[in-house]
Amino acid sequence: MYTLPSKLKLFAIIFMVVGAIGIVSGFLTAPSTTAEVKEMMASHGDGHGSDHSAAEESHSTNETHVAEEAHGNEHAQTADAHDSEEAHLEHTLHQMQNRPWSALYIACLFFLFIALGTLAFYGIQYAAQAGWSPVLYRVMEGITAYLPVASVILFVLLLLSAFHINHIFHWMDPELVDPESSHYDKLIAGKSGWLNVPFFLIRAAIFLAGWNLYRYFSRRNSIRQDDADDNRWFKKNFKMSAGFLVFFIVTESMMSWDWIMSFDPHWFSTLFGWYVFAGMMVSAITVIAMVSIVLKKQGYLEFVNDSHIHDLAKYMFGFSIFWTYLWFSQFMLIWYANIPEEVTYFVTRIEDYKLPFFGMLVTNFVFPVLLLMNSDYKRVNWFVILTGIVILAGQYINLFVMVMPGTVGSSWFIGLPEIGSILFFFGLFVFVVFTALTKAPLLAKRNPFMKESKNYHY
Repeated sequence: MYTLPSKLKLFAIIFMVVGAIGIVSGFLTAPSTTAEVKEMMASHGDGHGSDHSAAEESHSTNETHVAEEAHGNEHAQTADAHDSEEAHLEHTLHQMQNRPWSALYIACLFFLFIALGTLAFYGIQYAAQAGWSPVLYRVMEGITAYLPVASVILFVLLLLSAFHINHIFHWMDPELVDPESSHYDKLIAGKSGWLNVPFFLIRAAIFLAGWNLYRYFSRRNSIRQDDADDNRWFKKNFKMSAGFLVFFIVTESMMSWDWIMSFDPHWFSTLFGWYVFAGMMVSAITVIAMVSIVLKKQGYLEFVNDSHIHDLAKYMFGFSIFWTYLWFSQFMLIWYANIPEEVTYFVTRIEDYKLPFFGMLVTNFVFPVLLLMNSDYKRVNWFVILTGIVILAGQYINLFVMVMPGTVGSSWFIGLPEIGSILFFFGLFVFVVFTALTKAPLLAKRNPFMKESKNYHY
């Protein structure tokens, strides 16, 4: 049986506390008035100087042509310029207020995706009756123990959005679907049959409940199999995994539309569900490899050998390539077609998020290819750990670039709320996962493929 080291427990708690302080600080330092926004932008040297200059230039031009234009029109234009600046400040205020909520949401989703991707990978192993992986089943089960915790937190965040405590989901504004409102948006109104709050929350509840039910029953059956006289619990998991994978691939796509793509409600991509899936899977397999290596180093998982780590590293390499293929396919087709309502998605990210947008290609493609292409390197544990850290950083940036432009626009920054959120959820993830590993033996003893897995060499 695995015992949670006191130092690791303290480590996780410290991360949670420090992260919570960063999250609270992020909310407390968010501006509450347009005056504060103007002051903050001026202090960063990116105030509305250009807008102000444009207003002054417009005013100067009016004076030059005062003989040709009415005096009242001159004042009207000056007032319009002022109103435009106030509207811009109001918009920026909302973006800055969204920033700590967005940072919290991204970090929550990032670690939920790791647990969910691990659950899908676990289901694939059962459905395929894989012979190499049973020695890793309890590691996967430990990682998926985080899914119920993450599900509760995420659903609370979605409820807070639905009740307008935050405004990160722009389409939830009721004025956008009201034809009598000056803010009426015909495109969003046309999607209101799908994008409406009650149906949105019902779908989220179904997704989360379905995933967690499979996690609960598959874990229970796995533990029961340890003391069984036959393979009936393994067979139950086999059948249940096949059904779960059908449910998962459908709900994962819809989840990606709801929880990520709807931040840009005017835009859509038919590849988006697969794109999110690829990022989720490479993150999950990376964490499985890293946790296995850590436990192996601590003297556990004696049957896990370099061949098991090699296979996990191959999956890391393969899904990194798959992610890049989907990224390029989505980008190239939209960019080449140059349809305004589609290409604006990438124009916004290239103009306002140039460093993270292109940086994630380096962390999610270039590094994994260079570090894991050589077969021998896949067997070097510290090399796999190093590559894993880079991949996880790249996938966080990937999620950041998918969410932030639709919630905070150009007002993004990596600061207290972002770092605090990552630290808090990392600490929570480590605490929950490694605590779950203490609840059952690290070897699924009676799995019918266990002998093959113990003796696996490649």
